[in-house]
Amino acid sequence: MLSREEYLRAWSSWHGGTDPEGNRLVRGWLSASYSLARSLAFLPPLAATASGLAVAAAAVVPAWAGGAWLLLAGVLVGGSGLLDSLDGALAIATGRASRRGFVLDSAVDRVTEAAYAAALWGAGAPGWLAAAFGALCWLPDYLRARAGQAGVGETGILSVWERPTRVIMTGATLLGAGVISGWGAAAPVVTSGAAVGCALGVVGVAQLGFALRRALAG
Repeated sequence: MLSREEYLRAWSSWHGGTDPEGNRLVRGWLSASYSLARSLAFLPPLAATASGLAVAAAAVVPAWAGGAWLLLAGVLVGGSGLLDSLDGALAIATGRASRRGFVLDSAVDRVTEAAYAAALWGAGAPGWLAAAFGALCWLPDYLRARAGQAGVGETGILSVWERPTRVIMTGATLLGAGVISGWGAAAPVVTSGAAVGCALGVVGVAQLGFALRRALAG
């Protein structure tokens, strides 16, 4: 099993040289995933991937049920994000990482983010806002993938809108809405949370776009 620092260096290599030190939230998220992976090293990475997808999909049901069920939806979203990070930590730290697994994990991430958008919509966010939230979850990784196809070796800086931020924003929004659902204010909370997420997404895409523009011009 790799040490934590070895794991972070290997993660950076798998993600186009991105330095996790550039974002405290990302580094903390990766460190927590690594600590969990040490205890679950026997688990196949694919099992964690499948579990994360199933949990994210399950979060949509209580989100649409509304009321106090929103608390469960928020917990499930957080759990899905943790499982998603666990599969990568298991693969990299135990030497089981592969290009096929890397692509599969990225595809599953996009599906789970669609589930997050559906959960926000069901919990009370306007459909167009939930769709914008989902699109802004997808766009940074699409830009990185296209830049890689254009020959950019590095995937760009870590922005304010990386995977941990998306998970935390979705989960915290649903939890907050669940807490005050008894006062009939869940929908405004979900709408506000989705709007803040979209604002962070726009800022994150702009940060990444400027970095990739410089790389593509070089």
